[in-house]
Amino acid sequence: MFASQHREAKRVVTEMMAMRGLMPLLMKARNGGRWTPQEKLELIAHLRRVAHISPYLLLLLLPGSAVFLPIYAWWLDRRRGRR
Repeated sequence: MFASQHREAKRVVTEMMAMRGLMPLLMKARNGGRWTPQEKLELIAHLRRVAHISPYLLLLLLPGSAVFLPIYAWWLDRRRGRR
């Protein structure tokens, strides 16, 4: 159980590190700039990363969520194995 928890935590950290350029890219349109086609593809890739880790982030916002995190990681592993 600890190995799966460690693996999932490492996956979340890796995804978060890959999203470092998301905020400046989002703010470009807000500041009056226009996205190039390459930047649009990069933005889509960032949003997909956010979608993949959003269940983890949502779970961390709930009260007492640290207790359920290992159970949640186990449940995700079980579900992924059936696909």
